[in-house]
Amino acid sequence: MSKLRMFFLAAFSFVAISTGAASAEVVGKVGVDWIGNDIIVEALSDPEVKGVTCHVTYFDRSLIDRFKNGNWFEDPSNNSIACRQTGPIEIGDIDLSRDGSEVFRQGMSLIWKTLVVNRIYDKTNDTLIYLAHSRELTDGSAKMSISTIPLYGQSVTWKNGKP
Repeated sequence: MSKLRMFFLAAFSFVAISTGAASAEVVGKVGVDWIGNDIIVEALSDPEVKGVTCHVTYFDRSLIDRFKNGNWFEDPSNNSIACRQTGPIEIGDIDLSRDGSEVFRQGMSLIWKTLVVNRIYDKTNDTLIYLAHSRELTDGSAKMSISTIPLYGQSVTWKNGKP
């Protein structure tokens, strides 16, 4: 592949990754070893569902680890998510399809890997499902994490009426 083509692919991927649906705030950083590898904890709010906060964790490799082990531009796909009601729930215009919608996206490598959080509404069980997973340019990852917010018995305001 030509250098110019690689450059345009990298630039396109960076722009695509940088335009995530919601932004997250780093609320914790735990060192796991002496070479500087960390576990990062971020809080993110769903832009279409007020009153729900998700905490996402992921592994952040240090420069020493990258130099020592190679794989310079990539972090592992390990991630976790926990979502809770943190206020009155107000649901805006959410995607009600089985695919749901992407709530958050963050690059985990220079161009190849992205951490994604999707929201799915389970109408039968009146529950919001948040799924964290990695998306890679070439292959997907089987590593995922899930968290749910049951709406049954809650005082929930639906912007467009409950489906």
